[in-house]
Amino acid sequence: MTGVVPSQQISQMIDGGQIVAQPAVIPEQIQPASLDLRLGNVAYRVRASFLTGHGARVEDRLKEFEMHRVDLTDGAVLEKGCVYVVPLMESLALPADMNAVANAKSSTGRLDLLTRTITDGGTEFDRIPSGYTGPLYAEICPRSFSVLVRPGMRLNQIRFRTGHAVLDDAALAALHADIPLVNGDPVIDDGLGFSVDLKLAGTTLVGYRAKPHTGVIDLDNIGHYDPTAYWEEVHSTDGHIILDPGAFYILVSREAVCIPPDYAAEMAPYLAMVGEFRVHYAGFFDPGFGFDAAGGTGSRGVLEVRCHEAPFVLEHGQVVGRLVYEKMAQAPTQLYGADLKSNYQGQGLKLSKHFKTP
Repeated sequence: MTGVVPSQQISQMIDGGQIVAQPAVIPEQIQPASLDLRLGNVAYRVRASFLTGHGARVEDRLKEFEMHRVDLTDGAVLEKGCVYVVPLMESLALPADMNAVANAKSSTGRLDLLTRTITDGGTEFDRIPSGYTGPLYAEICPRSFSVLVRPGMRLNQIRFRTGHAVLDDAALAALHADIPLVNGDPVIDDGLGFSVDLKLAGTTLVGYRAKPHTGVIDLDNIGHYDPTAYWEEVHSTDGHIILDPGAFYILVSREAVCIPPDYAAEMAPYLAMVGEFRVHYAGFFDPGFGFDAAGGTGSRGVLEVRCHEAPFVLEHGQVVGRLVYEKMAQAPTQLYGADLKSNYQGQGLKLSKHFKTP
């Protein structure tokens, strides 16, 4: 069937040898519409980010760019500003009619931890062509914080699809008329637009900005770190803020978002022409995110924003990104938030799960 592969079919792919893992995939890796990928035992510190290129293997390109190897077995620090390539525990043998797309997990993006998937013969990050057979690697570049990682940690995830399942604007408008996808009037233009909220009810706090010189974050430590040691609060009384070049911000969408059970969505950057910034990490939204029956009423999209070369004034209600909706091949047997311990269902402005709640 055409569409994004649901959790139950991912399990069938594992049983059928289309997803191979050493050690075996654990149930916690399987999400409603994606599979979490796990870090292997070694990280290669490389001189620069690279794409493998047609006919080449990552293993061979590493011989060109490797500086040294880091054993992750007992935990190791990946330093801010450095680039690493880590072989993943999972590999693929995709059918000829199935492709895949990978993405950083929510908590990874909120730490400004640039994580992209590369493959043998790959000419794009995070895109795995139909019929791909071979290993998977994570390229990791900590941008704001140095992080402590171990084998088996899950920084990115992969989504499988057959055929073309993206909803065009007409289909998106029809779906919104049936099941409201955002509160208020939708902005539908090559996806569902979403805007930034700089007038949060009852507070002047509108976001957080990463501090430039901080300690290491152990990614296994949940609800552990004092936010004030890593983040500066961003306040606004007039509905705008000035983004500083090179700075990383956590903001929140004005719209509450809904992903119905038969659909999945991906956050994509808005057009570059709208300003000197980008919503830095695209992200997956699983079926059930923000869906009433899954306990998601009022779920906002958290925005990971990086400013480019010039200071830029960001205004309340400014469109900063879009959600691209895709049809599921089948509704998953588990929805985000309903049956899973989902960290961000019903969220507003929220840092990653590693920080104590302010």
